[in-house]
Amino acid sequence: MNGTTGAGLLLAFATRTKIRRGPDGIFIAENYRFKKPPASCFTIGSVIITKRSAEWLLDPRREKLLRHECRHASQYAALGPFFWPAYWIACIWSIMLTRSFGVRNYFEKAAGLVDGNYPDFEPLRPWLQRLLRRQL
Repeated sequence: MNGTTGAGLLLAFATRTKIRRGPDGIFIAENYRFKKPPASCFTIGSVIITKRSAEWLLDPRREKLLRHECRHASQYAALGPFFWPAYWIACIWSIMLTRSFGVRNYFEKAAGLVDGNYPDFEPLRPWLQRLLRRQL
């Protein structure tokens, strides 16, 4: 309803990925062939776009990854197109604090860092550690 799933389907059509129905109203666009983003999966609206096959993503061994991506679909459902700027601000925040765009990113944490194959901890950047030590 908020247009983000349409954007995901448009990207899938434009990149000539095959679209399949997944669980709970999710679409899976398989065999995405571009290098960016580097992740094996990413979500736009209710469309999970993967560089692999739908069978790979639906395999029970990747249940946690699928759950992670479905949580992102729920975030899109709640925020609509506002998800994009909010997500990128959260990425910038995380990179400013650590060397990872996911570890301190609210949206990745809410989707489950470990489920999405992110590390669950990365130390703060040295400049920030020094600043915090001075404050104490």
